[in-house]
Amino acid sequence: MKINQFYVPFLSVFLILSSCKENHANAQKVSSDGSVEADQPNSDYQPAFKGQTRIKAVKTTTAYAVDILNKDLGKPWGIINLPDGRFLITDKRGHMNVVSKDGKQVSKIEGFPKVDSKGQGGMLDVALDPDYSSNSLIYFSFSEPFGKGNLTSVAKGKLSGDLKSITDVKVIFRAEPSYDGDKHYGSRLEFDKDGNLFVSTGERSDKVTRVYAQKTDNYLGKILKITKDGKPAPGNPFIGKQGYKPEIYAYGVRNPQGMAIDPNGNLWDVEMGPRGGDEINLIEAGKNYGWGDVTYGIEYSGDKVGQGITQKEGTVQPVYYWDPVISPSGVTFYTGNIEEWKANLFIGCLSGEHIDRIVMKDNKVVGEERLLADQKERFRDVLNGIDGNLYGVTDSGKLYKISKK
Repeated sequence: MKINQFYVPFLSVFLILSSCKENHANAQKVSSDGSVEADQPNSDYQPAFKGQTRIKAVKTTTAYAVDILNKDLGKPWGIINLPDGRFLITDKRGHMNVVSKDGKQVSKIEGFPKVDSKGQGGMLDVALDPDYSSNSLIYFSFSEPFGKGNLTSVAKGKLSGDLKSITDVKVIFRAEPSYDGDKHYGSRLEFDKDGNLFVSTGERSDKVTRVYAQKTDNYLGKILKITKDGKPAPGNPFIGKQGYKPEIYAYGVRNPQGMAIDPNGNLWDVEMGPRGGDEINLIEAGKNYGWGDVTYGIEYSGDKVGQGITQKEGTVQPVYYWDPVISPSGVTFYTGNIEEWKANLFIGCLSGEHIDRIVMKDNKVVGEERLLADQKERFRDVLNGIDGNLYGVTDSGKLYKISKK
């Protein structure tokens, strides 16, 4: 790494990173059962199948470098690449920043609608229109003040040529009902190959709203699929079915802050459980993922959730779960320069304070590794960069780059 490529005030940070680069792959602890989880679970629930939790630890053998490109990004939430390699990074406080490839130049985009940034709310995820190169349109999710509370909304707008402002902003979808709360907005956005937009929504956390995840006459606790204009996507599983909102693709989810499409075209969500029960789910059209009725977690009070069951007919089991939690946020599938990481799922972890690497085979988890745990950072989102590197943003405002040496 060339120190003179970066700001002098970062010198001490880089010297520390340089001294511990060789040890990153050895930073995680492996427990007696061979997994990366050293702590006891919150409950005595048993997995439905072998490998559903506490899978064997794996360790990266390829040498990689870890660099902090910027440590003053405010409150980043979502990160994507622009076509030229620069970053478009949302700031929870209500705007977005364009960040240069080396992280040194940061410019603010003006013109966004008001957000409700209390608690977990604010300016959240962002996605480029599949035809961005010709129309300059972006889509973004945010917690919008609405009615007597707020809700998860999706809007679109056109970026100016100098990337300093957004115009023609239009809210195309609102995940009603609104609620006077400050948690569980979900909010990840992902375009599919046909140009339709997947949207994840949370059930807003409180027990009074939790029931909405199992009801299909609303948009809380759902995976939705809409067109670029916010209409139900053609082929959605519940179009024309009485008692179902036609935008619903799947339901029964809690707080899905992670959503991504794998190299084979499968949709996955990674969602936060209560005390225990963080999940990885393979999302399929029309399926019920059980939250509200079924979970591997317990209430924060220590009580059982509902009837205290982990399986129920008509609901889909998570492909993988954690107990205790790692608080998964943004996720990405890696296609970059490190061969052994290809097609692996990377998860930004909040309370876990690491980036989780999940190795899959035939849609099952076969290995887990905890990366950058020595950094003690809450990783909010991760990006499979178009340059072949892995990037991450943290709640403390840092932009990380992880690259092959």
